[in-house]
This record gives sequence, structure tokens and C-alpha cells, in this order.
Amino acid sequence: MRSRRRFPTKSFSVRSYGCRASQSDGAAIAADLQRRGLETASGPADLVVINTCTVTSEADRDARQAIRRAHRENPEAEILVTGCYAQRHPTELADLPGVKWVIGNSHKTRIGTIVAEALVKPSAPVSQAAYHGEISLGGTLVGNIFDQKHFLSAPVVEAGPDRTRPNLKIQDGCGNRCSFCVIPSVRGASRSAPIGFVIEQVRMLSERYSEVVLTGINLGRWGRDLPEKPRLAHLLRMVLIETDVAKLRLSSIEPMDWTEELLELVATTPRLAKHVHIPLQSASDTVLRRMRRRYRARHYASRIEKARSLMPTASIGADVMVGFPGESDLEFEETRRFITEMPFTYLHVFSYSSRPGTEASEMADEPVKPVKKLRNRVLRELAAEKNLAFRSSLIGAAFDAVTLDQRAGGGSRALTDNYIPVRLPDQELAPGMPVRVRLSECNGSTTLARLA
Repeated sequence: MRSRRRFPTKSFSVRSYGCRASQSDGAAIAADLQRRGLETASGPADLVVINTCTVTSEADRDARQAIRRAHRENPEAEILVTGCYAQRHPTELADLPGVKWVIGNSHKTRIGTIVAEALVKPSAPVSQAAYHGEISLGGTLVGNIFDQKHFLSAPVVEAGPDRTRPNLKIQDGCGNRCSFCVIPSVRGASRSAPIGFVIEQVRMLSERYSEVVLTGINLGRWGRDLPEKPRLAHLLRMVLIETDVAKLRLSSIEPMDWTEELLELVATTPRLAKHVHIPLQSASDTVLRRMRRRYRARHYASRIEKARSLMPTASIGADVMVGFPGESDLEFEETRRFITEMPFTYLHVFSYSSRPGTEASEMADEPVKPVKKLRNRVLRELAAEKNLAFRSSLIGAAFDAVTLDQRAGGGSRALTDNYIPVRLPDQELAPGMPVRVRLSECNGSTTLARLA
């Protein structure tokens, strides 16, 4: 293994926004910088890495605010911006005060090298941030470099000091072309980490953590681009055989990728968390067609019903979008009724946000703008009702869990195998401990438990 060049110690902080894959990327960047000799900042950092999301206009706004705040709090810090927003619109970010580098997703795994080279041989001050990515600051296309080697060069992922359940990204990119989504253009085509690479990382993480979350941009497509085209269920079996990880949890998987084999494996394997997250977006077939989603409501329902029949106490969640261009009252009602009838235990509800360059951004959406907030609230209230009913039905039941942290007012927090956050008011337990808990009380959004 090549030795890494060392340079005078500097401190850094990494702030990640967006999905679990982004959180995993941020942890990988932090681990790489640490291995190169930088220290995690306990106060103001010399280098601030802002790892951005761009899935909505609100995500873009949050990223810009984070950059301005970092510069305002510490004007001497060098700011490096990376992630999906950096890939989509580098010049917009390069113009913000304090930004020294803008590094797109396509070059994200080179951040450590780029920073190290700059610290060993500092360049003269420039008026505009240096950009490393698919499009140069001058607008010249330098080619699509979202290839396998850029994924594989990522360092071993760590959870960081504030996490007890590390996100391990095993797949990146997406080959779907949903009409509302900008992610394929900023993450590239689907790419999978080989089985040996995943096993190695899980083995190392399992030495420190009780639970590892496998994640990706389109996780269910793992393996389709590898020789012999293995499937996710095969990978899970190999990881469970070759490592001692106590618990594996799967993040979001598209409905068509929750196969019978995968559902039955999760249901029958104690070391796989009983937690199924299946993006829905809409339950109106006409809206799904406009979204260019690859399933219809009846297909989705069959996956949900199968999951519930196999796992009576599993958490079943979904992402739901309201206010998609042209969404009528009738189409929204189809979604509301579907959610009411299906065994969901939680929802992530969000309002449609137009993304420049997508097909949906060219659709007329004026008729639904005034009712987005109302529809969002209706589904959030429905989700809260279903979640409370689910948790209440499990009072007295015992589940495996992992401790998260200690509460300022006493006690601890934990997360159950089936994705229920609980409070242990009488226990002060170190984070990351595997425990067995019994649910004792539901008080609004809070679930109390005791050690079983």
C-alpha cells in the first residue's frame, strides 16, 4: 500500500447534508483526512468541508446558508464544498465568500489528495475557488468520470464521534430517470462495490459498532454492474457468513427491488433488522406515469402486504411527494386513501421542488402550488396517527436495540431492531451498546422502554 504524504497538522470539520449515502461520504472524507495527518477540530477548524445535497431547492438554500455561516463564524477557515450541489452548479458555490475549493462528486474520493497537495505546496491566492469535477469553471466538458475506480478508492467508512450506527455506502449512482429527479446527473450511473470490498469494511466496522446500515443511492440495484450480476440477497448472505456484525440494517430500496427472496431473507434472519423502507412518491397511477416511476400502486401494495405478512412487527416506511406538477385533488385523494389502507408505520413527506434540467421542471405546476402545504400537513398527520397506533400495539413486546446516547435529564435513548426510537428513563448506558428492551408506554411521539 502506498504511503500517504504527511504535512503540518491542521484541524478540520466535515458537515454533511442530505441522504444516508451523503452521510457515508462525509464519514469517508473525514477518515481519509485523519489518515493524512489532519485532526478533527474541537473548536474552530482550519479546514471546513461542506458536503452538500441538491435534491430540492431547500437543500440548495441550506447548503449556501451553511457555507456563509462557516465563513462568518471563522473567516480564516478554508472552505471546501463537495457533494451533489457542487457537481450540479460549481460556479454558484465558488462565488460564495470563503470558498477555496469546489469538488464535485466525480472527484470526491480525491479530496484528501487535493488538500494534501495544497498544504504541502500552497498555491498563490486566487480570486475564485479551484474546481475539480465534471465541468470546469470555464464550462468545458472534460468527460463523464463516474466510473468504478472512483467508487472503489473511497476509504473505509467510520461512524464518527457522534454516531453509533455507521452508514456504509455499497452502491452509488442511479440508472432510473424519474422526471423530477436530478440525482442521476450529479451521481452518475449505478456502480457497486464488490463483495470482498463490502465484507472487508463490514468486518472492520463490526469491531467497533453493534449495527451497520448498508446504504446507496439506489441500493436495490447493487451488483447489476458487477461480473456475474449478483443480487443484494446474495451479498447479505456472504456478509453474514464472513463477518461477526451483530446487526445489519438496509436503507431505502425501490419497490421493484424488494424481491420475494430479499423479503424472506430479512424476515427469517435475526441479524437483519426488521425494517423495510420503500419509496412510494405517489399512489396515483397517473401521477406515477408523469413521474416516470417504474411501478404502479398495485405492484407497490403487493410488496407492502408481503412484507407485513412475513414480519408482523416490522417498521414499514415510505417517501411520499405532494404537489407534483398537475396533481389534482382526485390524484392526491388516491394517495391519501392508499396510505390509510396500507400498513405503513411512518412516512417521510415532502413537497415537490422543481429542479432545473429535469423533465418535470417543464411541466405546469401552478394549479397545485397553493395546496402543497395543506396536502403535506394532511399526510404528516395521517402518518403520525399510524405511527402511534403501531407503537401502541407493541406495548409489552421485547426487541433487540442499540443505545444511541444519554439524555441531559437522565436516562438513555436507543433504537430498536424494528426502527422505534425509545427512551430508557432509568438507565444511563454508553452509546453503541446492544441491549434487549421491552416497550412500556407511548406518550405522543415518545416511546418509553425498560431493559428486558
